[in-house]
Amino acid sequence: MTITATTVALDSVVEAGDGALVSVPTGGRLRIVDLHGNQAVDTLFYDAHDIDNRYSAFDTIREQRAVFLTTGSRLISTRLDELAVITDDTCGRHDTVGGACSQESNVIRYGEFTRHQHACRQTFLRYGAVAGIGQRQLAHNINFFMNVPVTSTGGLTFEDGLSAPGKYVEVTASRDLFVLISNCPQVNNPCNGWDPTPIQLLGWW
Repeated sequence: MTITATTVALDSVVEAGDGALVSVPTGGRLRIVDLHGNQAVDTLFYDAHDIDNRYSAFDTIREQRAVFLTTGSRLISTRLDELAVITDDTCGRHDTVGGACSQESNVIRYGEFTRHQHACRQTFLRYGAVAGIGQRQLAHNINFFMNVPVTSTGGLTFEDGLSAPGKYVEVTASRDLFVLISNCPQVNNPCNGWDPTPIQLLGWW
């Protein structure tokens, strides 16, 4: 049976530093809109019926032989299931190797003064708890709209974003999903233009 997702089921704004847990049924389309431009959106995908079957950056990169994600990218799980497909993308490139910020990594990268700054890992744990998602289920995530070039020596750099106001990325669920989102609060590198801003979530199913 072909599922046509046409009903607007979700229209919400996620403030800078906040998050969301969205249930998306098979065939549903979730669009993330960068309202002001240059805002990283840390995102994890889970099989709604088995949260241990979660997004795998390693398998996604290996299966597609591509380190960046864009239209047509298949988001693969730890069990090699297809969780979702990026079906529309007006930004053009998204990171899946830079990881999510945490208080611990902030201290290592930027100094002791960042120890008590809010970070994506806290947001993931806060919103994921509703679905039973805890520390064990957190993994390498997708950073939608984030620009993390890979250097010729295999290193990573955090650069100004490639996005702009109104740019969006849309995924279509290949199975029932939990989509866990942290609208990144990072202010210590240019991934958010040094000034985190709100995003919009739109869903059709």
